[in-house]
Amino acid sequence: MTYHTTRRRLFAFASSAALLGALMTAGAHSQAATLEHSAGTAQHGAIQPAPGDMTQHFWDALALETRDAWSRLRDSFQWQDDLHDPRVQAWIDHYRQSPHNIAEITERARPWLAWITEKVEERGLPGEIALIPFIESSFDPAARSHRGAAGLWQFMPRTGDSLGLSRQRGYDGRLDVVASTYAALDYIEYQADQWYEGDIELSLAAYNAGAGTVNKARRRAMAQGKGGDYWSLSLPRETMNYVPKLKAIAAIINAPDDYQVALPEIEDAPAFAKIPVERPMRLDEAARLAGVSQVTIAELNPGVTGGAIHPGNDRVLLVPSERADALMARLASPASSLASAGAGDDSYVVRRGDTLADIAARQGISVAELRQANGIAGNLIQPGQALELPTRSLASR
Repeated sequence: MTYHTTRRRLFAFASSAALLGALMTAGAHSQAATLEHSAGTAQHGAIQPAPGDMTQHFWDALALETRDAWSRLRDSFQWQDDLHDPRVQAWIDHYRQSPHNIAEITERARPWLAWITEKVEERGLPGEIALIPFIESSFDPAARSHRGAAGLWQFMPRTGDSLGLSRQRGYDGRLDVVASTYAALDYIEYQADQWYEGDIELSLAAYNAGAGTVNKARRRAMAQGKGGDYWSLSLPRETMNYVPKLKAIAAIINAPDDYQVALPEIEDAPAFAKIPVERPMRLDEAARLAGVSQVTIAELNPGVTGGAIHPGNDRVLLVPSERADALMARLASPASSLASAGAGDDSYVVRRGDTLADIAARQGISVAELRQANGIAGNLIQPGQALELPTRSLASR
C-alpha cells in the first residue's frame, strides 16, 4: 500500500539520532562540568564526587518532554509538509478565527482520541485520519445529519449496513465508537487498495462523495490530460474541501501555539476499557457496578439506544479505564450471577415501577413480542413477576 511511506521511519530514525546526540551532549557537558567542579574543589581540599554522582547528574540533565495524546498524534502525522495548497491555507485561516471552537471540539475528543490514534497508528495510516471525526461530527458520537448519517464517523444507513454496523431495536452500530472506528478504517483502506493504488487522499474523497463520483471525476480529468490525484479533480464542493479541511485542522494541532489554540490535556492512553458482555445488562446497573454515573456509562456507549446492552459477537461495554477492574470483580461475584434485576439470560423479574414498554425498550424487543412470549393480553404486570424474554437474533459486527 503506498500510504505506508518511509516518512515515519525516517522521522523515527531522525528522532533517535537527535535523542542520542542530546544524550551524548548532555553527558559530555555534565561530565565536563563535574570535572571542572572537581578540579576547583580539589585545590581547596574538598571531597571528590563519586562516579555514581556523575551518573546521577547526567540523568538529571536530561529534560525529556512528557508524552501525551497530542504529541503521539503529531508523531504519526504524514502530511505536514504539504500545506501550500490555497484550499488548505483558506481553511487554516477559517479555523484560526475561532480558536474557542477548536478547543471545544478537541475537549469533546477526550474519551476517544488516544484510542483512535492508536488504531490509526497500528495500520500505518497518516495520523491525520484520526481527526476525521473533527470534521465529520465535531467528535460527537451521537451526531446525526439531516441526510441520515450518524455517529462519530457519520455513516449513512446503507453504508453502515454494508460494513456490518447492525441496526436493531436498542442498538445502532454507527453510534458505537469502537465498532464504527474499525469500520471506518477498514473502509478507507479497502477503497484505497481497490480503486486508488493505496492513495489515501482519493479514498477520503470517496469516503465523502462515493467512489462512483470520484472515479468519474478521475476519468474526466485524465481524458483532459490532467493527473488523477485528488488535487487535480473537479469534485462536489464539499468533497473539494474535505481533504483541505482535514489538513488544515491537523496543521493547527501540530503547532497550536502558532495559532493561539489551547488544547486540553489528554493522556496518551485509552480513557476506556472494553468489558465483554455475557448476559443482558441495563446501563444503570452497569453504572452501579462500576461505581460511576449512568451518564458516564451512557456517553461511553452511545450505540446502546434502548438502555440495555445484550450479548453478541464483538459486543462490549465501555467503562472508564480506572473502573474496569472493579466492574469485572463485581460481575464475577455470586451476588451478580443473576441478570440486572434478578433475571437470567432469557428472563426478567419485574421491579416496582416497571411497565411492559419500559422492559421491552431496555431489552431491545417490542411490547408485542414480550406479550406473546408471556401470554399477556393487556399491560398489567406485578413486582416480582418473572417474564420470559423472547430469543433475539443479534447480528455481529
